[in-house]
Amino acid sequence: MKKLIILALITAAMLPVYAKGTREATGTQGSSKVVLTMGSWRTDDAVQMNKFLAEYQKIKPNVEIQFRPVNPPEYNATVRLQLESGTGPDLMYARSYATGQELFNAGYFADCTDIPGVKENFVASNLAPWQMPDGKTVFAVPFAAVSHAVYYNQDIFIKEGLSVPQTWEDFLTLCKTLQQKGYTPLANGVADEWDILEVFFLALVPNYVGGSAERLQYETGVKHFNDAAFTACFQAMKDSAPYLPKGFESVTYNDSQVLFSTQQAVMVIDGSWSIEAYPSLPFEWSVFAVPAPQGNPNRITFHPDLAITYNRATKYPQECRDFLAWLASREGATLASENLPTGYFPMINFPITLSDQHANAFLALNTGKETDARFVWPKLMDLYAPLNQAVIKVLKGEQTPSQAAAAIEAEAVKYR
Repeated sequence: MKKLIILALITAAMLPVYAKGTREATGTQGSSKVVLTMGSWRTDDAVQMNKFLAEYQKIKPNVEIQFRPVNPPEYNATVRLQLESGTGPDLMYARSYATGQELFNAGYFADCTDIPGVKENFVASNLAPWQMPDGKTVFAVPFAAVSHAVYYNQDIFIKEGLSVPQTWEDFLTLCKTLQQKGYTPLANGVADEWDILEVFFLALVPNYVGGSAERLQYETGVKHFNDAAFTACFQAMKDSAPYLPKGFESVTYNDSQVLFSTQQAVMVIDGSWSIEAYPSLPFEWSVFAVPAPQGNPNRITFHPDLAITYNRATKYPQECRDFLAWLASREGATLASENLPTGYFPMINFPITLSDQHANAFLALNTGKETDARFVWPKLMDLYAPLNQAVIKVLKGEQTPSQAAAAIEAEAVKYR
């Protein structure tokens, strides 16, 4: 145990240090500048977020917010260690649902309930991911949602006389046709593990099991993960396996994007956050919804991805609260929409116009369809890792869909 404690302290010491606010002397007449840090798991967003935070500094010249992201898979563990060691950021991205609730319960996330605009400017469904189980306490200000869809090469579709599939059966037929014509239909791989679950499996689950009402039944044990509907989700993954890249076991998330952008694969199932990975491709592309099986309504995974909260131990709580109040205002949300990375959608209840055609294409997929968060995030994060491994095993042929579903049900029983 002593060795583990020493190792944890050494690890914490090696992490980026986030001083809880600093005050620098500036100007004259005793004025000073407060420097706050903001933690994030979005390393790709540094340019956009620095631009966004610079807009805030125009409004509050004496407050500088420094964006300090860390590698996405390491964020949860890193920020926890920082907070525990007293070196956590002043402001930070907050995961939704149970992951964020845990840090609030641990005394690290502040209570944001009474920050002006929080209760007034967000509808209940957009606040819910960052509320405590009492339904009253809000631990972060909603910032952005993301969506899931199939990116596709329009030029190849036109060249081969192909159309956007309306059902999952049509989708599989499309994949088979592309393969017969010498194309790799899908770019997705499993080397990074998380993405095959997050962007692929969790995008198709609502099409098979239903929306939020049905999700609640799985969460409470009314429905079971080895039922026909959930087993069909694994069957859909198995059916898609022949259309993944050759050697998909070694294909990383970045590899998938390269395969699509270099036209070595015709489609890739991914999130809206990847729009900016394809800034100027030599072909036309767009997105379509992950299709539902014939007879089922098409549902969209539109995930409340991130909110921003502040550190309960910050030296400058008022400066943090002022920033979050601005974020919860029409002005702040409008500037966020203009400076957020493309593919992140403001959640405030004011109409926001987006300039990017592909971002608008993602949003258009929601029209007339039920949307829901990623299936495991609200209450089932204990199943995240088991589900991830089950999906990979099915794709590799190491488990049948029925075996995978039974394994997840066995895991779920432990937590009910």
